[in-house]
Amino acid sequence: MKLDMIDVKILCELQKNGRITNVELAELVNLSPSPCLTRMKRLQAAGYITGYSAQIDIGKLGEILTVFTEVTLKNHRHVDFDRFQAAVRKIDACVECHLVSGGYDYLLKFITAGIVHYQTIIENLLDQDVGIDKYFSFVVIKSPFIKNHLPLNNLFADKVPA
Repeated sequence: MKLDMIDVKILCELQKNGRITNVELAELVNLSPSPCLTRMKRLQAAGYITGYSAQIDIGKLGEILTVFTEVTLKNHRHVDFDRFQAAVRKIDACVECHLVSGGYDYLLKFITAGIVHYQTIIENLLDQDVGIDKYFSFVVIKSPFIKNHLPLNNLFADKVPA
């Protein structure tokens, strides 16, 4: 499926407000409601829209700890990456897992109830013997901002036909 700028506008608006009505969305992207709904359904069917969720202000829920963890594996075979990823995927507190280039293999993001909770998770992961050679933890002191949207207009401005 090839996207045009109207499709990108629809995605941008849905990122801002997934609960927007079709009539409001159509108005924002300069379409009538029926074609707007057709496009939105097509974007969902094609997998561009993978779901809708609420954005939670986690700070209001109580004390939490965010930790970024660099992980280097002992071996770098396909099976080693698969085994590690399968183990990490099961950890609910691990909210992001990125295979990266550079001085280590993975960058993980954990949201935990505190340092003891985080350390328990890491110790359990090490006990599973999933191929970790070394890891480094970086505790987040403060997050001045977190953006919950993708910069679609900037990413596709010159690549998508109008």
